[in-house]
Amino acid sequence: MTDTAVTPVVGRRRARVAIVLARCVLGVVFVVSCGLLLVRLAGLDAGTPLAVPVVLVPYAAVLSLLGLGVLLAVPGLRSRWAVIAAALLVAGQVAVLAPRFLPDGRQVPPGAVELRVATINANVGGADPQELVRLVREERIDVLAVQQLPTAGIAALTEAGLDRLLPHHELRPEYDSSIYSRFPLFLGGPLHADTAWPQTTAAVTVGGRTVRLVAVHTYYPVGDPERWTRDMAALADVARMAGPDMVFLGDFNATLDHAPMRDLLAAGLADTHAELGRGWARTWPVGRTLVPPLVQLDHVLHGPGLVGVSAGERTVPGTDHRAVVAVLALPPA
Repeated sequence: MTDTAVTPVVGRRRARVAIVLARCVLGVVFVVSCGLLLVRLAGLDAGTPLAVPVVLVPYAAVLSLLGLGVLLAVPGLRSRWAVIAAALLVAGQVAVLAPRFLPDGRQVPPGAVELRVATINANVGGADPQELVRLVREERIDVLAVQQLPTAGIAALTEAGLDRLLPHHELRPEYDSSIYSRFPLFLGGPLHADTAWPQTTAAVTVGGRTVRLVAVHTYYPVGDPERWTRDMAALADVARMAGPDMVFLGDFNATLDHAPMRDLLAAGLADTHAELGRGWARTWPVGRTLVPPLVQLDHVLHGPGLVGVSAGERTVPGTDHRAVVAVLALPPA
């Protein structure tokens, strides 16, 4: 057999191998994506180790959409049943994820009083105090919730000048979360809820209304998914009993794809990012050279008496969480 005769045979063989490999890769993508979607729909992550992989649901949706495009574009991969199955999978993922990208359209009346809040996990006091004070100054923050802030971290923030901007405090390093405020605080102390460690709470008066604040830091699902689920359920119990002027802000160790987070929101709260159509923000991890922020663990949630005006993230050196900054309006009751 001549070289010219062998070449087409080798080419066809390589093409068949490439097709087989492509089918295997697409098969893995679709099977994993389908599994994650089923876990998400059934809420199987609550109290189980599945709470860890379910955070990848948005990424799986992107891969499924790309896989569907490849199926349609490559004739050797195209199969009516494969295309139908992939299309149904993508449709299910879009149905689950789309609401967080659609602003809810609530209007803020002109002249409504605003409350500017921020939250940051200080990484056991590792967050740069000067940069955190700069954030508070530039964003004109009224209320700041800080998690993992030990006594030494409180002293560093005081030295950096935070007390001059936010002179009122509910400092609870023993509880793992603290609240700083431009306005006087009252009703401060530990939240009466069955959480792994106490959550710090306080209230402020804004525009003649009392706004209840909870600085949140839940347990983490990697360590104990059952304990984390109980923490989230305890916060949901508080939300159900609270009035409309309530703000939960902090490190929830949860994304919008976690069933316990959806239960918390169903208790009468709105996630400010999702409310504004920014439901795929990413706040963790930060500061790692090869790994960009992947998931949003830090949130500002609020009751129906408030409306989200804006929400964003700011990087503060020294911590592996991005700060979340939000502006909330208090329309007339």
